[in-house]
Amino acid sequence: MTDAAQLRSLVSELLAAQPPATTGPVDFLKARFDAGLAWVHYPVGLGGLDAPRSLQPVVDAELAAAGAPDNDPRRIGIGLGMAAPTILKYGTEEQKRRFLRPLWVGEEVWCQLFSEPGAGSDLAALGTRAVRDGDTWVVDGQKVWTSSAHLARWAILIARTDPELPKHQGISYFICDMTDPGVEVRPLRQITGEAEFNEVFLTGVRIPDTHRLGEVGEGWKVAQTTLMNERVSIGGMRLPREGGMIGPVARAWRERPELRTHDLHQRLLTLWVEAEVARVTGERLRQQLVAGQPGPEGSGMKLAFARLNQEISGLEVELLGQEGLLYSDWTMRRPELVDFTGRDAGYRYLRSKGNSIEGGTSEVLLNIVAERVLGLPAEPRNDKDVAWKDLTR
Repeated sequence: MTDAAQLRSLVSELLAAQPPATTGPVDFLKARFDAGLAWVHYPVGLGGLDAPRSLQPVVDAELAAAGAPDNDPRRIGIGLGMAAPTILKYGTEEQKRRFLRPLWVGEEVWCQLFSEPGAGSDLAALGTRAVRDGDTWVVDGQKVWTSSAHLARWAILIARTDPELPKHQGISYFICDMTDPGVEVRPLRQITGEAEFNEVFLTGVRIPDTHRLGEVGEGWKVAQTTLMNERVSIGGMRLPREGGMIGPVARAWRERPELRTHDLHQRLLTLWVEAEVARVTGERLRQQLVAGQPGPEGSGMKLAFARLNQEISGLEVELLGQEGLLYSDWTMRRPELVDFTGRDAGYRYLRSKGNSIEGGTSEVLLNIVAERVLGLPAEPRNDKDVAWKDLTR
């Protein structure tokens, strides 16, 4: 299917069969998935129609105009932006049919068990072990900075299955049931006072081999699909003009003329232009995705996202003066999502500090852009051919 008119006709049929005003949100979303209107570029039977990705906005606009419910993508962003494309590429047919529908509908929340206390920027140095025992794998280790682990039903997990091989080898990729015995989730309180992410301890967790994605020992290759999609989902999200962090600052500037100074005006103009350039570049990146999987360009977008959020939130705090030093609530909470624009300036300033760490540190992303986008020589890496068990830790 390549015709927008055909898609509009299918949307009309869905709305007639499942009127949003009288159909429960979950039932409507299930019907939308089954009609192939969830993500139209996915295969038939898996929420799509094998249509071009560029036609998805046609469906979204028609449904939004009809007041249809969405699947609250901010709450299930890890599942939508990271788990789903990885399962689609590497999963078995049984895995795709088991996981994609409840993931998209929002019935099952996902988290990502990648980073560890000793393997953050150098993720391939991870030490969580998975040892095969017949048809299952026994997993022991610790993961950290795990957003939504306190809400998640499932996790995408990478673990070391062969310590005799170099660090980028001997890693395998699994789907972990977060309700299984041996999975312990502990909150990590952030600078905002909240704990939206966690540390996760895995003790004798048994994962069936049927929940492995990709071949044994090829987990690093599978993880690259996850990581590239993660950076696009963080840095390349679709925004209207003055969407995101620049919006509250621009509104404050227009509505509070007493706060204006010449210096702040010049800085706001510069950041407004940079935010708009990033927004348009993100749209171009999404158009490139129509041709296939995301590439390293997403790392550049994520870099820009982190820098702009931090500079814009700093400008907002200065613009508001004493008001910008206030912080509304230090209550320890474990939120379901990150809401940058629905909170106050103090929250935005503090929370944006994490943008240059989460989803790949800015330092690592600079290396990726230098080597894979600009074609510069790679940094010397003396440990690539050394068995993981012999690395200095």
